[in-house]
Amino acid sequence: MTTITWLDLGVDLILYSFLGWVLEATWYAVTRRRFYNRGVLTLPLLISYGVTFDLLVIVLPSLEGNYFYQYVATLMIVSVVESLSGFLMRRMSPRLQWGSDRERLFSGSGKGLVSSLVIAAAYYGAYLVLHPILMAGLALVPWVVELIVVLVLLALILFDFVTVLIAMRKGDGASYQKRQEEGSQGWLSARLFSAIWRRLKKAYPGIRETEPEEEGTYTFAKGLCFDKLIWVFLVCALLGDIIETISGVIGGQFFSRSSVLYGPFSFVWGLGGVLLTITLQPLAGKHDRYVFLAGFVIGGVYEYMCSLFTEIVFGTVFWDYSWMPLNIGGRTNVLYCFCWGALAVIWVKILYPFMSKWIEKLPAVIGKVITWVVVCFMVANALLTSAAMLRFDSRQVRPEPANSFEAFLDSQYDDDFMTHRWQNMVVTEKKAPQEEAGDEASPEDAAEGGAASESEAAE
Repeated sequence: MTTITWLDLGVDLILYSFLGWVLEATWYAVTRRRFYNRGVLTLPLLISYGVTFDLLVIVLPSLEGNYFYQYVATLMIVSVVESLSGFLMRRMSPRLQWGSDRERLFSGSGKGLVSSLVIAAAYYGAYLVLHPILMAGLALVPWVVELIVVLVLLALILFDFVTVLIAMRKGDGASYQKRQEEGSQGWLSARLFSAIWRRLKKAYPGIRETEPEEEGTYTFAKGLCFDKLIWVFLVCALLGDIIETISGVIGGQFFSRSSVLYGPFSFVWGLGGVLLTITLQPLAGKHDRYVFLAGFVIGGVYEYMCSLFTEIVFGTVFWDYSWMPLNIGGRTNVLYCFCWGALAVIWVKILYPFMSKWIEKLPAVIGKVITWVVVCFMVANALLTSAAMLRFDSRQVRPEPANSFEAFLDSQYDDDFMTHRWQNMVVTEKKAPQEEAGDEASPEDAAEGGAASESEAAE
């Protein structure tokens, strides 16, 4: 499998974000006979296209040779990124309604299914045909030039995003003009934010600002918001660790199934719970079969991507289903996809509605405090775990620490600790630095090789 660098991902992000913007601008220019600067950013970039292609270039090479699996993975990645993008846009501007939007795979309608199948086919065709051509052309560009361009554009994207976010959260263009006339806002900021709003209204004709809710008793974590998703992550991570531990005990194996150094938390289950909650909420009122099918495929692709992520980043494999029938690259299998589908139905129809009501009954102050304590703990836990994993991986070829932090990791989380903490972890094959250098051999090796050759010739 071809090695992908962070620079490659950055180039793909920028390139396909721009091509996606060109595609949508051209589509609207042809169908509506008018130019629309699509997207949230003022720059000619649609980031969701770039993120989608980054995920495709990471996942699809591991499924090389199986076009059906590659297409299904493309369909799920495209649909999930679209759902997450829509969710983030709504959370960035809770008082805005963006107007009508196209039906998606998770809309639970035939039109949404057909639309998503066609769009996934377009993405997959671009990956098979267009991507190799573009990568061959970019190979002629010096990497230093690519790095400079990517860093500059990422900085511009960040500035653009912050500016648009402030404009959306403060109100529409008329309010800026009014504040400028009253002298409560500067001329430059008023002109800037008014221009942003004019562009958004042209790009999304149905966009409008809703009336603020009447003031009353504050409900903690109302609706599908950040606070509630943190609790969803916490509960699912805890339940996932307990379920996997019990299943291991039944199978005669008792060891930690946690994803982190401290606490019984499975990040795979926690993030999976958040993913299913966001993507499957539109199907909550639909028949169970729609939820099951969506959970079946999303869960399988998600589990596959988690396995691929840990192998690429940390050089470790935590599960391998190669011995099971109907497995997909050993990273997931059809039986567990059925389990994901059943869990999706139970979660969306039963557990999440009950838990959501329970969370909203928490006192506002206590709920906020606990939420941010959990966030700080989990972030610190995840960062420390990642550092220990990376050092465990590098220690296989470079035993001596390069700095004081690596020395700390070696003393606190040595190989015995790591293998005892994750007894099901398998380290992928690593090469020593001298082996990675190629076929070049040391003078001593050359001499020994020459002597061996002479000896063989004599015999």
